[in-house]
Amino acid sequence: MSSPDDLTGPKQQFFEKRKKVFPKAIDGPFRRFKWLVMAVTLTIYYVTPWLRWDRGPYAPDQAVLIDIANRRFYMFSIEIWPHEFYYVAGLLIMAGIGLFLVTSAVGRAWCGYACPQTVWTDLFQHVERAIEGDRNAQLRLEKAPWGPAKIGKRVTKHAIWLLIAVATGGAWIFYFADAPTLAQQLWTLEAPYQAWFTIGLLTATTYVLGGLMREQFCIYGCPWPRIQGAMLDEKSLAVTYKAWRGEPRTHGIKRAGPAVHQPDGELGAQAQYGLPSLVALASNPDNNPRVIGDCIDCNACVAVCPTGIDIRNGPQIGCITCGLCIDACDDIMEKIGRPKKLIGYSTVADELIAGNGGEPEPPLKRLLRPRTLAYFTLWGAIGLALLFTLGSRTRLDLSIRQERNPIWVQLSDGMVRNAYTINIRNMETRPRTIRLTTEGLADARIWTDAQSRAAAAQSLTIAIGPDQARKTRVYVAAPARPRHEFAFAIRANEPAGASDRETTVFEGPEGDR
Repeated sequence: MSSPDDLTGPKQQFFEKRKKVFPKAIDGPFRRFKWLVMAVTLTIYYVTPWLRWDRGPYAPDQAVLIDIANRRFYMFSIEIWPHEFYYVAGLLIMAGIGLFLVTSAVGRAWCGYACPQTVWTDLFQHVERAIEGDRNAQLRLEKAPWGPAKIGKRVTKHAIWLLIAVATGGAWIFYFADAPTLAQQLWTLEAPYQAWFTIGLLTATTYVLGGLMREQFCIYGCPWPRIQGAMLDEKSLAVTYKAWRGEPRTHGIKRAGPAVHQPDGELGAQAQYGLPSLVALASNPDNNPRVIGDCIDCNACVAVCPTGIDIRNGPQIGCITCGLCIDACDDIMEKIGRPKKLIGYSTVADELIAGNGGEPEPPLKRLLRPRTLAYFTLWGAIGLALLFTLGSRTRLDLSIRQERNPIWVQLSDGMVRNAYTINIRNMETRPRTIRLTTEGLADARIWTDAQSRAAAAQSLTIAIGPDQARKTRVYVAAPARPRHEFAFAIRANEPAGASDRETTVFEGPEGDR
C-alpha cells in the first residue's frame, strides 16, 4: 500500500512556516504620506461619533448615527429612512467601483494606505518599534532567551495593543447610540449586554488581525489580492523594480571614490559574471559604470516592506503598493551616488520599452487609459445620480394598501364603499399637518375609522408627529360604478408645502371578478 511520502517525499511541506516580519523604520515621501493617511483615517474613526449636529428638538444631535431602534441613518444634514436604503446600496456600489478605479490606476494603493487592516497594522508596528526598538533590535530580542527584560517588553507591547483594540471596539459602538450617553453607561457598568459583546468581539478581531496576523491576513485571508490579480495588466501602474537597470547585482557597495579598503572576499562575484573589479570600477566610474547594475543587494527594500516580500522578484500577491521600498531604495541610491527610482511607479510594458532603449509612456498618460476612464465615468455617474435624487426627494411620502376583505360594500343609499390603509411618512424633524384628498373619483367622500360616515368630506386633515409614519384606515364612498382608477393625494399645510400622490383602484359591483 502506497503512502503519501511516495508522492510528496518524506520532508516536503504543503505550507511554508511563517517567517515573522519586522519592518525597518524609513523616512521619505511615501512614508510621510502614509503617516498623513493614518492620522486622518484614525481621527475620522475615533472622533466622528462625538461630533454634534443640530437637527431641531425632535431629532438626535449626533452628526453620524445609525439608529437601529428607530430605523434611521443620520449623516450630518442627511437622513435616510428604511425605504430609502437604495442610497446606502448606491454608496456601496460606488465604493466597489472606486476600488476598481484605484486598482486599475495605481495598483493596490488602497491596500497600502487606507485599508483598515493596513492602518491598524501600521499603528501596532509603530507601537512595537517604540517598545522593542527598530528592526535589528527586534530580531535580537526575538532570538534572545526569555528573561525579565524580554517578558517586560512583550507584556507592555501586548497590553498597549489590547488598549488600542478596546478603544477601537468602543468607538465602533458609539456610531449606533448617543456617544456621551453610552460612554456614561459603560463607565457606570450600566450599558446593555449588546454593547459589551460588540466591544469584546471587535477587540478580539482588532488584536488578532492587526497585532498577530498582520501581513498573513493581507496575503492569505483577504480576497482583494485575488481580485487585483484579475484587474491588473502590463499597462497598470504599480511599484516596479527596474531589472534592466539594476541587474546583475553585486554585494559590494559602489562608491564614487576608491574602494581599496574593501576586503577581497567581497569581490568574489566578479569571477561569476566576468566583470571588472569593484576597485577598478570605483577608480574609473566612466568605464562602463552600469556593467554590474545599480542594485547592490543591500536588501533595504525587503527590510522596510510591511509584508516582507522582495520587490525585485517582480509583481506578487504580497505587494500592497505602499511605496516604502521606493523610499528605502532612493535613500541608498543617493548615498552611493547612483540615480534614484531604481524602484518606482511604472508599468511592466514601460519597463520592457526602457530596457530595450526606448522611451516609455508618461505615467499620466497611463492613468488616462480607456479602462480607467470607464471606471471613473461610471463611478461619477452613480454619484451624480445619488446627489440629484437626494436633492430632489420629497420629505413627505404616501403609500396605499387596498383592503380586500371585503373588496367593496354597497351602502343603504346605493353608494359603494371601499377601504384603504393609508401610510403617511413625515420625514422632517417637526410636526406637520397633512391634507388628504382624492383625484379622479367624482362625488367621492372619505372618512376614517375613528369617524362616522356623517363626518365624511372631500378631504381629511391628519396630524403627524416629527420624523414619524402614521397608518390610517380610510373609507371612500362613491356612486356605484365599474372598476375605476383614481389617486390619493397629500399636501402639507404650509407655504410651498411638499406633496405626494399614489394611484389605486376603486372597485364596484361590476368589478368583482
